[in-house]
Amino acid sequence: MPPKRRIRWAVLPVGIAAAAVLAGCTPTELNGFLPGFVEDGAPATNRTEMVSGLWVNSWIVLLAVGFITWGLMGWAVIAYRRRRGQVGLPVQLRYNMPIEIFYTIVPLILVIGFFAFTARDQAILETQTEDPDVSITAIGKQWAWDFQYDGESESDTVWSMGVQAQTDARGDIVSELPTLYLPVDQTVKIKLQSRDVIHSFWIIDFLYKKDMYIGKDNYWSFTPTREGTYAGKCAELCGEYHSMMLFNVEVVSQSEYDSYLASLRASGQTGDINDAYDRLQNLPGTGGSAPEGQD
Repeated sequence: MPPKRRIRWAVLPVGIAAAAVLAGCTPTELNGFLPGFVEDGAPATNRTEMVSGLWVNSWIVLLAVGFITWGLMGWAVIAYRRRRGQVGLPVQLRYNMPIEIFYTIVPLILVIGFFAFTARDQAILETQTEDPDVSITAIGKQWAWDFQYDGESESDTVWSMGVQAQTDARGDIVSELPTLYLPVDQTVKIKLQSRDVIHSFWIIDFLYKKDMYIGKDNYWSFTPTREGTYAGKCAELCGEYHSMMLFNVEVVSQSEYDSYLASLRASGQTGDINDAYDRLQNLPGTGGSAPEGQD
């Protein structure tokens, strides 16, 4: 049998075995045990699979490099071990040019590859939708969240204000958490603002988080693709009750979303709430003036 055919027949069982093992994996396992996937494999947003793909493929490459490196180390330990009867030091070599070129070029290729794929995906993730179906302002504050649903005019804008999580003696949360509502299968653009210190907006199952700075707005564009309730939190240490800075995300149908906005409007929660509750209205360079009595 020709050598090439022998190799082919040797590799075939390995490929079949690998396919069988992967076929038995759940979506969570196939996506590197990251959150954001359910049993049917449906991702939470249109960007979730991109993030998990970068994560899983990076680990595959790194583990392959690791196994090769560990194998070479083990081979060197066995092949060049001291034999019985040997004395003194082994032959000393100053350098091996082919090997040195190899272990210089290969890591460089790996670093360039990781950078290229990361930069490609980051460029897509950071591209903002110019004409979203829904525009929302998420406002971080010590230690809770406000959500403003921006309309075409101030009278169309509605909002909800939250307070930090309250716990009982056992540490269980007993209060209602601030909740962000999103319509499923609609493009969303969220403006991220802070009223006081640096916070970080993190919806865990969406596999993405972004910092919220004072005096500088950040943005995040995506499309939620699966209805459900998702947990969110602040991912930047922001003070004494940072751990209580939690919120929920409800991805609902368009009709439920419209009904929720109507309920906020009926409660009189309309208009822009930013200016009235901004604790840092006298930031240098903003042109703002200090609140009365704080000059």
